[in-house]
Amino acid sequence: MKRVCIVGASGKLGRYMVRHALERGYEVVGVCRPQSVGKLDGYKERITIVPGATNDARVIERAVSDCDGVLTVLVPWGVEHYATATAQAVLDHAPPGARLIFSCGWHISRDGKDVYSWKLRLFVKVFGFLARAARVADLDDQVQACRRVFESGTRWTVVRGSDLEEGESQGLPVWSRHVGDPVLSSNLTRRVDFALFMVEALENDELIHEAPAIVGCMTPSARMGRRRKASPGTAP
Repeated sequence: MKRVCIVGASGKLGRYMVRHALERGYEVVGVCRPQSVGKLDGYKERITIVPGATNDARVIERAVSDCDGVLTVLVPWGVEHYATATAQAVLDHAPPGARLIFSCGWHISRDGKDVYSWKLRLFVKVFGFLARAARVADLDDQVQACRRVFESGTRWTVVRGSDLEEGESQGLPVWSRHVGDPVLSSNLTRRVDFALFMVEALENDELIHEAPAIVGCMTPSARMGRRRKASPGTAP
């Protein structure tokens, strides 16, 4: 893995991914909206920046050329299928065999086996309705985008994030295949560590065709999970 593209590089998550990728010695190409290029000034001498909308297939085609991996922040902006178009552009134009890592929230379910709390279900329903009514965001757009990823024949991973907070890195998050696993119950991850998991996934073949739901490794539920595994006779 030598060259990676970060789609949505100027956002909070994207900038952390840029930092992690550079620390690992990757050559980085960042895609962001022209008005957000200034947010990458701290890296402009070290990365290639491709200005443009991330749902523009021509922009994505130029940016992902010759990349071994693509890290994509799926943002359901507006009601014009922004996330779906972004995902499709990456699927269409990433080089054959490239590792494709996408970010989304816990509300995405690959196989319908996730178990959601009433609070999360209520939030998704209420926020989703209000955001769409205000034409600010469309959560269903992210669902459709991930569905296209799941059905593709690419080497994909969809990383599903919990609630996020800022702070110093605590290490690589813990993950599970399904929301509802007790290890995830703390529902909190440092944003810098979400980015770390995304970058680490580039070279973790065990995550190919997985949709890991993550939580911070130092949260109470993650610590309890480690204690359970370490206790003799504890059921898995």
